[in-house]
Amino acid sequence: MAPPRNVVKIAVQMPDAIPQLIQLDQAKPLAAVLKEVCDAWSLVHAGSYALQFADGHRRYITENNRTEIKNGSILCLSTAPVMPFLTPPSSPALFQSLFAFHPPLCPQGDSGPQLRSAPPSGHLSLHTSSSCSLTSPSLLTSPTPAQDLEAERLLGGLQSGSRERRRETLQHLVSLAPDVTFAQEVISRDGLQRLGTIIEDGDDLGEVLTLALRAFLELMEHGMVSWETLSIPFVRKVVCYVNMNLMDAWVQPLALRLLESVTLSSPALGQLVKSEVPLDRLLVHLQVMNQQLQTKAMALLTALLQGASPTERKHMLDYLWQRNLRQFIYKNIIHSAAPLGDEMAHHLYVLQALTLGLLEPRMRTPLDPYSQEQREQLQALRQAAFESEGESLGSGLSADRRRSLCAREFRKLGFSNSNPAQDLERVPPGLLALDNMLYFSRHAPSAYSRFVLENSSREDKHECPFARSSIQLTVLLCELLRVGEPCSETAQDFSPMFFGQDQSFHELFCVSIQLLNKTWKEMRATQEDFDKVMQVVREQLARTLALKPSSLELFRTKVNALPYGEVLRLRQTERLHQEGTLAPPILELREKLKPELMGLIRQQRLLRLCEGTLFHKISSRRRQDKLWFCCLSPNHKVLQYGDVEEGASPPTLESLPEQLPVADIKALLTGKDCPHVREKGSGKQNKDLYELAFSVSYDHGEAEAYLNFIAPSKREFHLWTDGLSALLGSPMGSEQTRLDLEQLLTMETKLRLLELENVPIPEQPPPIPPPPTNFNFCYDCSIAES
Repeated sequence: MAPPRNVVKIAVQMPDAIPQLIQLDQAKPLAAVLKEVCDAWSLVHAGSYALQFADGHRRYITENNRTEIKNGSILCLSTAPVMPFLTPPSSPALFQSLFAFHPPLCPQGDSGPQLRSAPPSGHLSLHTSSSCSLTSPSLLTSPTPAQDLEAERLLGGLQSGSRERRRETLQHLVSLAPDVTFAQEVISRDGLQRLGTIIEDGDDLGEVLTLALRAFLELMEHGMVSWETLSIPFVRKVVCYVNMNLMDAWVQPLALRLLESVTLSSPALGQLVKSEVPLDRLLVHLQVMNQQLQTKAMALLTALLQGASPTERKHMLDYLWQRNLRQFIYKNIIHSAAPLGDEMAHHLYVLQALTLGLLEPRMRTPLDPYSQEQREQLQALRQAAFESEGESLGSGLSADRRRSLCAREFRKLGFSNSNPAQDLERVPPGLLALDNMLYFSRHAPSAYSRFVLENSSREDKHECPFARSSIQLTVLLCELLRVGEPCSETAQDFSPMFFGQDQSFHELFCVSIQLLNKTWKEMRATQEDFDKVMQVVREQLARTLALKPSSLELFRTKVNALPYGEVLRLRQTERLHQEGTLAPPILELREKLKPELMGLIRQQRLLRLCEGTLFHKISSRRRQDKLWFCCLSPNHKVLQYGDVEEGASPPTLESLPEQLPVADIKALLTGKDCPHVREKGSGKQNKDLYELAFSVSYDHGEAEAYLNFIAPSKREFHLWTDGLSALLGSPMGSEQTRLDLEQLLTMETKLRLLELENVPIPEQPPPIPPPPTNFNFCYDCSIAES
């Protein structure tokens, strides 16, 4: 018969005794279980003992964590950490509420806070000692036999005159300090104060001091006592350990860790640490080939930067960069032979975020049209791209003519307004966009001139506006790099290439603006496609940044290897993976559905031809305003067409005078193969018609004739060419057909899968709800994006 679910089989061991194999009933009180274990070994005073996990941090077993005991667990019997007649609080939060202790920072030389009146009997009292600058809560209660209590024994060992006994006591204390039950008892017995005395005296700068710091940190990490209770002399003593040249290799990392916690928790003490620990000292620690010391030095450095004001932070970072901190991090930490730890990765992320945060003031500041310096910067940007006609001809032009030329050149530069200040009033990106454009023009002048002149000379509506693109790209980079956002407490998402060169943000912009121009040409975009191009560029940058390239050159290589076509392929693959449509059974189902759905698309295309379309007439000289109408007869046998007046309603089928039997049609021609486009040469207007032109050839007596079309839109072009292909028995291969087929396949596949799950599919679609009457609401776009 299987044992009950709340019974686990475990082993309990004790030094110099045969282990016990017992069945622990989790429903039985822990005190009763402990008494049974003690009785089996003939031990009296069961309340003076406790159970611990035998592995890990040897945590004590309590009613709160006893559910962690599983079959096969090994426990050990040890001395109880608490007094038998006291029940420890069930959580650190409750303990902290009992030992509420948040005194203000004491000035140097002050003995610390004192209670103004004596507390009632049995309550807690705050006391200080002139010999120790650390205060902690003290428990006022009757003494108990010290030899039976582990906590009392260990704390007594701290005051031993024997160095060896203190060392052994501290070792045991370090191993038990992570246990919250034990930590509560040690703190209640002034354990922190006794450890603080050892640290502040500093009689032994070796192993004893190391163990005391470790035990102190482990106890403080439980959050029962505020870091603000530390006094100025104590913090200064720990600072001395950081600033000493000859120290034990384990002491300084622990001292740095303590100062980091102090800096993050107490602004007042943080200012003390900042004034006492020079940046050069932290740079020395970072250059020591000790990964733990480097990590803790970086932790204190980022803590000091986070606690500084924006102005102080800028001065600190400028100084660190002048001392080649970036180069050292890039060569000796990021590219070190040892793997980069999670803690160091987090601190590098914080350092990157704080450095990028220096750009926020420029990002939030709009251009001032009355600033002489900013006007000169705009003029320098224009002059770097164009040799102004007025400047090349000298001063012979009037002021109005010169202003007109400048306005025209700013338009060619890609500003939406003749006054560029209006474009840069938007925040973000504010002046940061101007900084990026100036940096690009000065540090990559040939690429800048090529970009601007190439696009400003195009007259086919495909020019890429440099200024507008730069402004939007700056916003995009700020979003991707989270410029101005607060640092996360756990993130490790730093970019190694950020530490690879100076001015990393501006350098990244130079690469990105050239990528945008390349993608623009790949997409054959026009001004109407600007937002679509920016979406593709966002994806290209985000995907490449996610790879964490180690250098800017590697980033350039990878992002240029991700063209528009590859982005489309990745989008499609990821969407299919998310929908589970790449599983073999789903793929087989899609293949079986394709013929039926292609037939549905064919019917839709033919119905669209039956509805008919108004087309513009194209003369041999120029485009005319005359219109003509063409449609397919309901029996799909004849194309009927004829002229119509502008503004008139579409004619009826009977009123169309001309007819072309479908049986006489020989071929469908598109683009440059059409005679009415081919005969016009390569003029600008003709280029605009290439993508919309199609013709049908048919027999007219002994000669071959053509019926020529210019579609009013790209969609109408696809619908008519697909419909005519269907009439001629040719495959429908347009992009529109591919998109429609994919959409229908996805919808039909999902409906089939819902039927397998017995989800009822209604015959009629649900009614569309009426629009809201109150439009005064706020929609959080960030939720939709996530």
